[in-house]
Amino acid sequence: MQNDGFVIKSESGLTMNLRETTFGEFLKPSQIIFDLKSRDKLEAIEELLDSLVRLKLINNKNLTLTRIVDRENLESTALGHGLAVPHARVDTEGQIAVAVGRSAEGIDFEAPDGQPVRLIILVIWNPTIPGLFNHLFAGLASFLIKPENRFRLFNSRDKEELHAVLSEIRFSFPREDKIINRASLLKKLQDIEIRIRRAPKDRLEELQKHRNLIREELDQSLLARFDLLMDRYGYAVAEVVDGVCRSCNMSVSTQMASAIEESNDIYVCENCGKYLVAARKEKVAREKAEKARKEKPAARAEKGAKPKEAARKKTVRK
Repeated sequence: MQNDGFVIKSESGLTMNLRETTFGEFLKPSQIIFDLKSRDKLEAIEELLDSLVRLKLINNKNLTLTRIVDRENLESTALGHGLAVPHARVDTEGQIAVAVGRSAEGIDFEAPDGQPVRLIILVIWNPTIPGLFNHLFAGLASFLIKPENRFRLFNSRDKEELHAVLSEIRFSFPREDKIINRASLLKKLQDIEIRIRRAPKDRLEELQKHRNLIREELDQSLLARFDLLMDRYGYAVAEVVDGVCRSCNMSVSTQMASAIEESNDIYVCENCGKYLVAARKEKVAREKAEKARKEKPAARAEKGAKPKEAARKKTVRK
């Protein structure tokens, strides 16, 4: 093992450092279904899993399907813009198993933007390599976020051309100043931990199952700090609203506030040490509307009081 990263084996049998990995090392044209027959999310996932079974890249389809469905029920893996990355953490005998499916008509994946999914990238990875999916997802996201790259993927003429475009995706480890992961999942983990404390016995099993699914996808170093903060303060994640940390009410730097708003990375508050995530825009809008609603009666009362005060002073002068 090299000092600067994991050394793992790809499907082609090559040993490589993850810092210098390209998606082409994990994905062969034979792992691409250029025209999915399925028109349903579950069927499409099964179709992709069947291809991995045929290629002997996974050996337990039922367990893998269960893990993926559980993850989809927790939160859709659709990214928007016609893309989805369903995934599961299952023993793949030291390998990362990847399958890609393209749908000309699109498949309903309950995407955040409501658009049907036209490209599915299915990822199965080994549980003995903690945080591996975070690094893979970071590379995928940085490539797929660019409209020109999505255009090339959606307009590929055959699986060879699609494979060539996907092979350009590079993966690298996050730098020390930020931890790449699903920020929304970390916030959801905190919400579940808080609910578990108050949940009746008949709800505990379901909540604990969801908690374990999320924890499987996060780095151990991230979870260790999360658990420490939860034990000490009762919460570990704070939202940033209008550039202010909701935990300590201190302003974060303009650069950090902008980065938090535009990404799904996690940053740490320099003042209180909590993990910072962007507040949902709908929540911020609701809070501002509620604040404005409460302030209106006070403003009207103040406005009405001014003429009365002026009349009183006039009477006194007389």
